[in-house]
Amino acid sequence: MSRATSPPPPAPVPGAGLAVGLRATVRATVTEADTAAAMGSGDVPVLATPRLLALAEAAAFAAVAPQLAEGLTSVGTSVSLEHRRASPLGAEIVVEAELTEVDGSRLVFGFIARVDGTDEDLVLGAGTVERVVLDRVRFMARASAAQRA
Repeated sequence: MSRATSPPPPAPVPGAGLAVGLRATVRATVTEADTAAAMGSGDVPVLATPRLLALAEAAAFAAVAPQLAEGLTSVGTSVSLEHRRASPLGAEIVVEAELTEVDGSRLVFGFIARVDGTDEDLVLGAGTVERVVLDRVRFMARASAAQRA
C-alpha cells in the first residue's frame, strides 16, 4: 500500500518576517562633499538632492537590516522624493524612515527629512522608497554575470 505524502511546505518568502512599523533614523551634517556643487547635480553649496536620497535609502535599509535572515539583504528599486528646502553647509539633517507596506519581498517605506537643532519643525524633504529583499550571494552572482556579458 502506498502512502500519500503531502507536498513540502513552501519556501519562506523573503521579507515575510518583517512588520509594518519598523523604523530607523540617520543623521548627517552637510559638508562640502554633500553639496550639489560637489556631487555634480547643481552649482550651489547646499545639500544635494542625490545626497538626500542616499540618506533616505540608508534609513530605510537600517530599519529592516537587523530583522533579515542570514544571507538576505535589501536593495533599492524605486523612489519618490520631494526636496522642499535648501540646507546650507553645517546644517544638521535627520532622516526618519518607516516601513509602511510589506508585499512578499517588496518593502515600501515613507521617509521625512528635517533640519535638526531648530525651534521650528523644518521639513526639507519627504517621499517613499521601495526596496526588495533578496539573497545577497545570488544577487551578486547575477550582477557579476551581467557585467561579463
